[in-house]
Amino acid sequence: MAVARRVIETKTVGRTLAHDSAALHVQGSATYVDDMREPEGLVHVYPGFAKDGALGRIKSLDLSAVASAPGVLRVLTAKDVPGLNDCAPVFGGDPILADGRIMFHGQVIFAVVAETREAARRATKLAKIEIAAEKPAVTVEDALAAKTNDVGEPYQFLRRDPAKALASATHIVSESFRVGGQEHFYLEGQVSLAEPEEHGAMTVHCSTQHPSEVQFLIAHMLHVPAALVTVECRRMGGAFGGKESQAAQWACLAALAARLTGRPAKCRLDRDEDMMLTGKRHDFRVDYRAGFDAKGRVTAVDVDFLARCGYSADLSNAICDRTMFHADNAYFYPAARIATRRLRTNTVSNTAFRGFGGPQGMIFAERLMEVIAIRTGQDPLDVRKANLYGVKGDVTPYGMKVEDNIAPEIIAALEKSSDYRARRKKIAAFNTKSPVLKKGISLTPVKFGISFTLTHLNQAGALVHVYTDGSVHLNHGGTEMGQGLYTKVAQVVAEEFGIAAADVRITATTTGKVPNTSATAASSGADLNGMAAKAAASTIRNRLVDFAAKQWKVPKRSIRFEDGKVLIGNRAMPFGDLARQAHIARISLSSTGYYATPKISWDRPKAKGRPFFYFAYGAACSEVTIDTLTGEMTVDRVDILHDVGRSLNPGLDIGQVEGGFVQGMGWLTTEELVFDDQGRLRTHAPSTYKIPCASDVPADFRVKLFESRGNKEDTIYRSKAVGEPPLMLGISVWTAIFDAVASLKPGAIPQLDAPATPEAILRAGKGLR
Repeated sequence: MAVARRVIETKTVGRTLAHDSAALHVQGSATYVDDMREPEGLVHVYPGFAKDGALGRIKSLDLSAVASAPGVLRVLTAKDVPGLNDCAPVFGGDPILADGRIMFHGQVIFAVVAETREAARRATKLAKIEIAAEKPAVTVEDALAAKTNDVGEPYQFLRRDPAKALASATHIVSESFRVGGQEHFYLEGQVSLAEPEEHGAMTVHCSTQHPSEVQFLIAHMLHVPAALVTVECRRMGGAFGGKESQAAQWACLAALAARLTGRPAKCRLDRDEDMMLTGKRHDFRVDYRAGFDAKGRVTAVDVDFLARCGYSADLSNAICDRTMFHADNAYFYPAARIATRRLRTNTVSNTAFRGFGGPQGMIFAERLMEVIAIRTGQDPLDVRKANLYGVKGDVTPYGMKVEDNIAPEIIAALEKSSDYRARRKKIAAFNTKSPVLKKGISLTPVKFGISFTLTHLNQAGALVHVYTDGSVHLNHGGTEMGQGLYTKVAQVVAEEFGIAAADVRITATTTGKVPNTSATAASSGADLNGMAAKAAASTIRNRLVDFAAKQWKVPKRSIRFEDGKVLIGNRAMPFGDLARQAHIARISLSSTGYYATPKISWDRPKAKGRPFFYFAYGAACSEVTIDTLTGEMTVDRVDILHDVGRSLNPGLDIGQVEGGFVQGMGWLTTEELVFDDQGRLRTHAPSTYKIPCASDVPADFRVKLFESRGNKEDTIYRSKAVGEPPLMLGISVWTAIFDAVASLKPGAIPQLDAPATPEAILRAGKGLR
């Protein structure tokens, strides 16, 4: 029996309000870390590394010319670290300053502290470093051949006996293909400003998604209690996962310089070295076998994801787990083995990136649907429909029941609104007559689990103050990186008090107000912090209701907060007047709030549980044209229908859908990372690494939010997360390219890797010919 969803009518939540920093962004006056007024006596820190070598012992390190360079105050090495020389988020193995050995090209060996940033940066080039070079493992194949120790243990999900199911399958396909990585390319690079304070305390302004983690890592490095370190972040100019764990090293260097000089210190990387010294989205080799019947229904899947993780664990284990969680996307696999290897290579450690491994798993599922369609001669959309999870609750390979599955409903609606069938016929006719230009179309779904898969991270705190003039101060553990989280949470608090969102003062995320927070990641920022802020505001509101009921002798149910006023029976007064009266009556107008996601659990050793609170859904239909002589590609039209439950702010959500799609499209079409055989990143600047630009956005771009009945689960106002799921809508562009290439030789499977650059498209086309 279906449970009715309680719908709460709202006035502020659900409205499109401008991003709280929108006007400042347009004016160019939004303050980021590097825009802050520099304190008197500021010094600058810049990291140094060996020009040659990716792996080997440091034979000699001559920093005398560095130390004597103009403006240099001192040079930092591993021996200057008073505490733990490690900035790893979980497992260790990430030295702040390399000591005795390097594991990848660009690993930081020393840092220069100088009066100016230019002086520090120039001085790093004077170092004389000799590496006893060893042969690095750069690729998946290198790591396999060298038999390097993986950064984590192999892991798998297993359902039934896939080998037996494959042996009896009507049809079998076996393939290997590659999925590339991706550079975050946040507009604001890595930057931190540390200010020493009395009694050995330190305040650090850092562009980070995880202030609490940075706080603890700095405390460990300085060998002081965490309470002596405060980390603050008002806003980031983008992050996309690249500042979840990898902002810490630069914050540590700034804090170390501040401790040793007694002066404020700033560390800011330039674009080239930011790209060289920080991790990327994980790239994979995917080897699989799959069985299916004559109708295109999958009977068995056996897939190995071989991840190139870099030199240390960083977040690779959780990321590879997430790849496995989403290797099914929206499809039911009756028998399955889904496995990963977490391979160590002598390259910068790969790290979190929007989708956190999920996109790499999902592109496997979508490629499989395309391949089955070619083998059976069916429309790929029909194959997808035949394999969707049922609406009555199929179970995933990791034992979670899929409830409230609205993927079929979204696909059906988009199929109709995008005119998919008629366009498919027109494209087939066009391709028959066009020898050079070929078109492709693809409609792909997204089913993305929402929650941190490490269960204890699913918690959040908030702090709310009401002042006696009715204005409200809001603080919580979530960070603002352009996604509009601060605005959404302010709307939640405003709704609770019945006031305008403009009356809620948004303040910088700081470990000094809300402690022990999780990273703003896993698409859970609004889910967690919105609930925590609502809890804090509700506590104060309930105190005000109790006071008003007693003071004016009315039932509590007759008290309402709306339009900046409080209605108390037949009496109405401004919200600020009630706050002032409550203060006079010695009623506390401040409260913390806390929220922990219910229902979730995950037994990793048994590979069973409910790792996600719910799933977010969406679908995209993309049409492309490729030039078979040059490999060039254009995206002609995109239709998107995406599920955000009952939106907290439709304008912000549509912006996230549009931006996520374009970023996903870039990952799969233009953004190619190239390392040479010595482990040096060759695509470390905008001149060689191509993110999508304005002209790459489809001219015909139709984005709509699904008219939802609201989240089945009791989330904040029945909304759904929107940060990561839209990125995977971009897979529809890659599968449309696959479809266009496949038209060159019906019945043949293109050997198309991701990203589908012009070169990759040409190679796949020539392979068919």
